[in-house]
Amino acid sequence: MKQIVALFSGEGTNLANLIEKIHHQHAQMVCAITNNPDAGGIVKAQRASVPVKILNHRDYASRENYDHALVELIHSYHPDLVVLCGFMRILTPIFTANIRAINLHPSLLPMFKGSRAIERSFESEESLGGVTVHWVSEELDGGEIILQKSFTKNSSDTLEEFTAKIRHIEYEILPQSIINILKD
Repeated sequence: MKQIVALFSGEGTNLANLIEKIHHQHAQMVCAITNNPDAGGIVKAQRASVPVKILNHRDYASRENYDHALVELIHSYHPDLVVLCGFMRILTPIFTANIRAINLHPSLLPMFKGSRAIERSFESEESLGGVTVHWVSEELDGGEIILQKSFTKNSSDTLEEFTAKIRHIEYEILPQSIINILKD
């Protein structure tokens, strides 16, 4: 069975979704790695018996030092694919040149790269919102697009309703992307 490593920083809702839809069915999640010792996703992974490693970025003098340690840790698991699901780190070429990874981004790239993408998309004049899964590259949120799904924005939606639509699509297209990649 193919093996994946997941990287996360926060509550781990996409991590939990992957555990439910991918783990033991389409691939083995051999480790979930977080840069945040207080991440809510730690408990979610542990409940599913997925090994968790905490690699706190604050323990490293530079992004490069952190990414070097992260690459070494990932390589120790020999994954077929690395999945960034809410991993809130800008990665250096040390990572991007050595790790085959995909990222989930809550906008229709190339629009709204970087942080606060949901809020910026919601506040924009664009008629569509959506989600992108893309390959991780040296350019922030600039790698080749694997899958996108959009919806027509509703002017009466609150930010919470808009965010719920984004999450619903994330929970659909990230697992779908992983299954498609691992089949090839």
